[in-house]
Amino acid sequence: MGTGRIRSHQFRSSLLWLATLRAFRNLHSSVTDPGKPLLFKRSHFTTRLPVDCVYSPSHFWAREIDGTWRIGFTKFATRMLGDMVDHDFEAKSGTAIAPGQILGWVEGFKAISDVYGFCAGEFVRINPDLAANIALITKKPYADGWLYEARGSLDDKCVDVHGYAAILNQTIDKMLEQQRAGKGTDIE
Repeated sequence: MGTGRIRSHQFRSSLLWLATLRAFRNLHSSVTDPGKPLLFKRSHFTTRLPVDCVYSPSHFWAREIDGTWRIGFTKFATRMLGDMVDHDFEAKSGTAIAPGQILGWVEGFKAISDVYGFCAGEFVRINPDLAANIALITKKPYADGWLYEARGSLDDKCVDVHGYAAILNQTIDKMLEQQRAGKGTDIE
């Protein structure tokens, strides 16, 4: 009987050690392998965050492609909006934009969100593929579902992938606190 307890304790310790090792390897590989996304899992929300993007506290991402910033919603933002229904942009190609400036809007099944300027500079274009398939925003948010492109200097509130993971943790903490208080915000 005493031997079983020791083995059980040793087994649990081994499982804990393996889980810690896996978590360290995932974090380490995302830092050392720039192509491997960072796995983020919290509560009922899981996503893979591209490490080659910068992120805003308002849940947008930006990736530089040949001197132009391609900008879209993060997976967390699309989860909060639900299935996409419609979109429109007031900004036109060649117009000056500023960080935080409202450039347009996107309507999801759950909510409507403004689309903000991510940089100080020039609005280049809207993603032309969204006119034919707005579901790309939800289905491929870090690839074909980007919203717009711009040129310029990024907002100083932008963070790297690890900074964004911290923002997600804070956001989810607030949502869970609201759920416990009975306010009904749901991340499932």
